[in-house]
Amino acid sequence: MTSPWLHIVGIGEDGLDGLTPATTAVVEAAEVIIGGQRHHDLAGRVSAERVAWPSPFDAMIDTIESHKGGRVVVLVTGDPLWFSVGARIGRAIDPNEIVYHPQLSAFQLASARMGWSLADVETLTVHGRPVEQMIAFIQPDARLLVLTTGAETPAQIAKFLAERGFGASKMSVLAAMGGENEQRFDGIAEDWAHEVPAFNTLAVECVAAPNAALLPRVPGLADVLFQSDGTMTKQEVRAATLAKLMPMRGALLWDIGCGSGSVAIEWMRAARYARAIGIEPRDDRRAMAGANAMALGTPKLSLVEGQAPQALDGLEAPDAIFIGGGLSRETFEAAWEALRPLGRLVANAVTLESEAELLALSKEFGGELVRLSVQRAEPVGRLTGWRPAMPVTQWSLVKR
Repeated sequence: MTSPWLHIVGIGEDGLDGLTPATTAVVEAAEVIIGGQRHHDLAGRVSAERVAWPSPFDAMIDTIESHKGGRVVVLVTGDPLWFSVGARIGRAIDPNEIVYHPQLSAFQLASARMGWSLADVETLTVHGRPVEQMIAFIQPDARLLVLTTGAETPAQIAKFLAERGFGASKMSVLAAMGGENEQRFDGIAEDWAHEVPAFNTLAVECVAAPNAALLPRVPGLADVLFQSDGTMTKQEVRAATLAKLMPMRGALLWDIGCGSGSVAIEWMRAARYARAIGIEPRDDRRAMAGANAMALGTPKLSLVEGQAPQALDGLEAPDAIFIGGGLSRETFEAAWEALRPLGRLVANAVTLESEAELLALSKEFGGELVRLSVQRAEPVGRLTGWRPAMPVTQWSLVKR
């Protein structure tokens, strides 16, 4: 077995004084210490060679490996494996060559400051990531701990809360936790005006007004929440579609003919770190999908211009595929070939021609056929009657 040569050490605002004796000895014995300027300042009394994070940051693995053979320490903030660079290093370097030394994370410190049970809060990071991705977690009575990008992030999140009817939400910015210069700033979202340090953690206690937008992560968001030209997969059918696609943590969806992006967006909202690629030939629909993704908290939705099956070439193999537009045997065969084992494929048809294609494919490949019919109560003069939507034929199967 390979012997560890790299130590990744979590360090807090209290510097070396906050480390265990064993971890302090590792840092003091290091020949090379790699980290950001803040980390080097916190470990000020150590005499090892200091190396700054490279620019661009993606070059860090080469920088670390260039010192292999010596006693190398990488300094990070808090817990190296909780929204930290330690996990990224561990994906590039054999974990058997690494020893991790965790420190209290910002989440643990923040939960202690707030008096919140850490098991009952959502822990998020928007550090170096689109801030909009936290929108999916705005729920009545939810408690959020957010690693921020900078001094401007709390105000951005306050705006998201206020726009969605959560302006009364309580917000606390916690900075330099555990150090001599620890600070706390409290307020509510609709009146937020604090100037805060750039390095901070945000605690949010969501408080919903009677008119607040209810955006559950369970699929089936109201149609009016999406920009659309009318061709989108409607609410009830979308919920049934997502149930067959089975969103899972970190899984990738291809949404072929994504239109307004409603299926891909709800897939990403339904499971942590779920990813989606929307394939759509029309510029206007891709623009709508992008706007919907930003508004509903899935800014990482990837949109690809093109027509299936040609546009599928070179895409990462998916865990699930939805064919909502452009159904053909050629598209199905290309998608089925790319789908990973245990992958789920769902195709919806509203026209007789597409339905005939589904029937033919189901006879050859198996799976389950369902006809979905939805009726909505609408005014009929002074009375009320049922108005049926176009029925949808749905074909679903699992690749085994």
